[in-house]
Amino acid sequence: MGRGRPGAPRPAAVQGTGGSSAVSKCSAAARGYIQDRFLRLLVGRRRRRRTPLVHRGYYIRIRAVDHCVQDFLLKTQSHPRTQILSLGAGFDSLYFRLKDMGLLHHTVVYEVDFPNVACQKATLIKRMKELSALVGDIGGEGLGVITFSGEDYKLLGVDLSELSELERALQEAGLDNEIPTLLIAEVVLTYMENSRSDALIQWAAEHFSRACFLLYEQMHPEDAFGRVMQQHFSQLNSALHSLPQYPDCEAQQRRFFEKGWTECSVMDMNEFFTCCTPEDEQQRVQALEPFDEYEEWHLKCSHYFVLTASKGMEPSWTPLLSNMTDERLYHTVSCLPNSMALVVGGRTSPSSAGLGLLWLKFPETCNASDPDDITVELVSLQPAAEPAALRWRHSTTEVIFKGEKYLFLYGGRSAMEPVLGDWYFLHTQELSCTVIPVEGPVPESRHSHSACSWKGGVLIAGGLGAAERPLGSVFFLRELEHGFQWQTVETHPPLIPRYSHTAHVHDGKLLLVGGVWFHSSSVPGITVIDLMTGLCLDYAINVEHLEWPLMLHNHSSVFLPNEKELLLIGGGGNCFSFGTHLNPEPVSLSLSNILTSH
Repeated sequence: MGRGRPGAPRPAAVQGTGGSSAVSKCSAAARGYIQDRFLRLLVGRRRRRRTPLVHRGYYIRIRAVDHCVQDFLLKTQSHPRTQILSLGAGFDSLYFRLKDMGLLHHTVVYEVDFPNVACQKATLIKRMKELSALVGDIGGEGLGVITFSGEDYKLLGVDLSELSELERALQEAGLDNEIPTLLIAEVVLTYMENSRSDALIQWAAEHFSRACFLLYEQMHPEDAFGRVMQQHFSQLNSALHSLPQYPDCEAQQRRFFEKGWTECSVMDMNEFFTCCTPEDEQQRVQALEPFDEYEEWHLKCSHYFVLTASKGMEPSWTPLLSNMTDERLYHTVSCLPNSMALVVGGRTSPSSAGLGLLWLKFPETCNASDPDDITVELVSLQPAAEPAALRWRHSTTEVIFKGEKYLFLYGGRSAMEPVLGDWYFLHTQELSCTVIPVEGPVPESRHSHSACSWKGGVLIAGGLGAAERPLGSVFFLRELEHGFQWQTVETHPPLIPRYSHTAHVHDGKLLLVGGVWFHSSSVPGITVIDLMTGLCLDYAINVEHLEWPLMLHNHSSVFLPNEKELLLIGGGGNCFSFGTHLNPEPVSLSLSNILTSH
């Protein structure tokens, strides 16, 4: 699905793919896959109706590019000037869409393609009032390699494989190598000899002080689908040169690191569609027209990737990883040394297989108002540890064994099991699973429970068990010389079964906060359990001073021991068909009377 790109040994053949690509995109727009009224103006009379499989292929390609471009514009909006350099732009409509959406307030777009392609596009722009009005023609066309010049749009006719000529043309057109720059190569470099495309990647890293690179290309040439894909492009006299040397995501990532880029993330299009496309948007696309080519769709997506690289950007530009953390429910976050935190599990939809592990790295002087200061990295786990991360509604708690710190991951649920009762010890430095013996009565499987560190071990309380029944049991996992031991904490009167609560330990007392129970005469408030005597007392929360209903499930809480105060943050959810209620403000509760009298 390549389009006309500079730098190929057979320019005419490669340019021919550009016209075909534009026609396919136009067909996808006509069927509602994308919103783009400019494609028909750039395609002219060459319109054709493509198949649903082709529509989906171009949809995911356009969505991936737009996702990354708009993220670049968002992350750099505080800069007075930025620029986009589209390498081998063909008859692409990206500039017109961005301009029409009002996203180019301080951004100049430079497009480069073969001279004859650039001339054809310049002619189309001048002929079409809707296009020329957006650009605002200020003349300059026909002056050397600049075929069209507007206030924020420059169209250049240059062969990308001639680096010195490219650099001279860009300088003449006003490109600034000191301001944030996004380079886009959408099925471009693969048509060039590797020595030339490698040189271009390295030139970009060296030439710009603050740069981002967006690459969309094919991969996996070795399997059956990959061989057919290669044969197709060879028959078009447009061989894919990058595949033998850079056959997969890892090889492409190494390529960019070796050529001078400091950050690089990459994913195939199945992963992009699943992780970076909202669920309602996935459903919209799936319902647009009858479709029954699932095998071909998923194979196609596994043979194309999107890569983003950056250097000199503060903060680093990671649109693929960042968005993977945007939509995540029922995960845990554990603070670790060296200004790091570990996100474990979580889900998007209830049928999700779990979302694995992410590092959150905070700078030493983190600005809380600027989340871009936080970098996000996927965590690669040993195969033995992978099931630990593919769950949600679990707990992760710090425990200590023989002076070493571990994260004790317990319970939850997964796509395969509605309730889990297993556990893992993750060594906090290597994130490796460590086998530590555990004896004693094993707690019943549960999720949505609470877990607190205490005396080097962990206290587990409540949760939702099998058959969706709330649990009222409390367990203490305590350290022994050779491992750990489960012990039941007997409470009197018995703890009312509950789940979706939070918990804290203070001065030998376990505090359970909120949650959901079947005890309908009241709602859960604060329960205090004396861990020495087992005495269990429930206290209601006085909410008369609040102007809105306080819902204490799916909430967070922070206990301030010096002040003996509890800070309740968030909470609530979708209240059946009655509407969604989320607590709009944090609530501070004083527990001094409870904790001194108890």
